[in-house]
Amino acid sequence: MDYVRIHALNPQPRLVTQVVARVRAGGLIVYPTDSSYALGCHIGNKAALDRIQRLRNIDARHNYTLMCRDLSEIATYAVVDNAAYRMLKALTPAAYTFILQASREVPRRLQNPKRRTIGIRVPDQPIAQALLDSLGEPLMTSTLLLPGDDLPLTDPAEISDRIGNQVDMIIDGGYCGYEMTTVVDLTGAAPVVVRVGKGDPAVFHQ
Repeated sequence: MDYVRIHALNPQPRLVTQVVARVRAGGLIVYPTDSSYALGCHIGNKAALDRIQRLRNIDARHNYTLMCRDLSEIATYAVVDNAAYRMLKALTPAAYTFILQASREVPRRLQNPKRRTIGIRVPDQPIAQALLDSLGEPLMTSTLLLPGDDLPLTDPAEISDRIGNQVDMIIDGGYCGYEMTTVVDLTGAAPVVVRVGKGDPAVFHQ
């Protein structure tokens, strides 16, 4: 396992390139977001997805998230109507996860098996944005919430102690919080807040 310290506000391009190379090679990484630390891997990497499932003790019915760099990337991986587009434009980047109908670009194993949906989010965090810009495609992402824990891990040293032998790279971007995102389902006639988290849920009830 590699442990890389990256500046939280001004990520070093050389180190970002190093992380992206590991992702492209099939690695499972831990990286900071604007809500909490997360597990990330290449969108097409089934082996890394299996490792996330074992690590978090989750199954195929879990709602997975694609971390995207911007709105244009979202439109490639999700079906976005005009109303949803306006909402996404107003509320990204931020600590929201939006549930949308998945497009054909999303591997079936990442979609909700019954509803064919996918979680989509655009982070407001320099390290995460730098990784996505360099990668040029979304990161398959899952919150770093381990079985038996009430909150996601937030201390990189503790992360290393607890799961360092189960991941390929840990990015130490300093403390980034332990609140999960607010999850909003946009597949119906009106937005439905599924989980209240860091993003303000009140904007959906105006």
